[in-house]
Amino acid sequence: MDARRSGLYGRVIGPRLLDVACGCSVISSQRSRVVPLAEGVVLEVGIGSGANLPFYDKVKVERIIGVDPGGAKLRREDSGIPVELIDAGGESIPLGDAMADTAVLTYTLCSVGDPGATLAEIRRVLRPGGTLLVCEHGLARDVGGRRWQQRLKAGWSKLALGCQLDRDPQALLLNAGFKFKELEISIAGKLPAFVGTHYVGAARVSDV
Repeated sequence: MDARRSGLYGRVIGPRLLDVACGCSVISSQRSRVVPLAEGVVLEVGIGSGANLPFYDKVKVERIIGVDPGGAKLRREDSGIPVELIDAGGESIPLGDAMADTAVLTYTLCSVGDPGATLAEIRRVLRPGGTLLVCEHGLARDVGGRRWQQRLKAGWSKLALGCQLDRDPQALLLNAGFKFKELEISIAGKLPAFVGTHYVGAARVSDV
């Protein structure tokens, strides 16, 4: 078992606290900007309790394949779309090549053990021309925000079950061979920059 998920806090308290935090109005508003763009067969890495399910467009989405380590336990309202759950980490997804039309990453890159491997797997599973939809928090754009991220990252990671405050989603996707169709970097709501800096957009596999 992942050490982050051991003990009472890792197994029960921490996940419940994160579930509440990731369901707040500011975060839900961010999700609503990208998830409805998904279509066809959707791969969602880090599906968790299913916070994205209410935002999928059941007219455009055929089915959702949700990947989550330790087994996801959906506690959100039914989306009306077939959902298949796979107990696996993003670094090794037990699916065939080029079988998903859309991949969805929301508040996941910050906590996966190996973001490069996760993105490589997503790239493999996406069909040619498929889209990766992204809604992540990460590296602050201002010096003050980055300083706070450095000060808080160790303690934050323990409380938030491995979440890394200062990962750079833009750089990670570019390094993994994705090219952004669109990307907005901004601070969500009234959140402080160290946790509120958001990267929201859509990317495709680069031809280069």
